[in-house]
Amino acid sequence: MKDLLFAALGLMLLLEGIIPFLFPRQWRETISRIAQLTDGQIRFVGLVALSCGLATLGLVLYFS
Repeated sequence: MKDLLFAALGLMLLLEGIIPFLFPRQWRETISRIAQLTDGQIRFVGLVALSCGLATLGLVLYFS
């Protein structure tokens, strides 16, 4: 189980690093736009991301 957790963490870091590595200028512009959002908008984006992650995890666990 610990190996799976570290594999998931490594995969997350790999995916999180692809965009800033390949497109640093666009990534910086996107982060600047995100910084201008209200707290409510950021919370909504976070809620959507959490929901998608939970649904994905549920599907993976259900079908494995």
